[in-house]
Amino acid sequence: MCKFARIRPSGRMVLAIALLLIGLPVRALALETVVVNLDQAKMIRLPERTATIVIGNPLIADASLQAGGMVVLTGKGYGATSFVALDRSGVVLIERNLLVEGPPQHEVVTVYRGVERETWSCTPKCERRITPGDTATFFNETLGQSVARSALASPAYKEEKK
Repeated sequence: MCKFARIRPSGRMVLAIALLLIGLPVRALALETVVVNLDQAKMIRLPERTATIVIGNPLIADASLQAGGMVVLTGKGYGATSFVALDRSGVVLIERNLLVEGPPQHEVVTVYRGVERETWSCTPKCERRITPGDTATFFNETLGQSVARSALASPAYKEEKK
């Protein structure tokens, strides 16, 4: 006949089991999320021995490693991607989720005309804003004006006008 010892759980054991059941380890293992606004940059500090940085989807974000372990993250498109920092031997130093969100609501006005959408940056005067998801006509006109303006400031344009 096999006898089993009866174990009476202590209060701490019950608490530990309850925490396991509600997912505490899942939260402890979950990756930290870094949030960047679209068209904005954010500086974060990495270990100084960081040699390589990897962005999972370069359409969503860009990263530039600076001296002293600083990295500049730039939001390029809406969505989530991964960010990994490696040392020279390929050891993962940091792994994070990177979330790119739209601009703060107090800075933009979105105008809908039926299914047509336009986004305006209102800080404080409202001006056209190049925003993914806007109607193609509005987006392309705004982008074209921005590109033309930038070209006027380029050194090649200044040389051409001499």
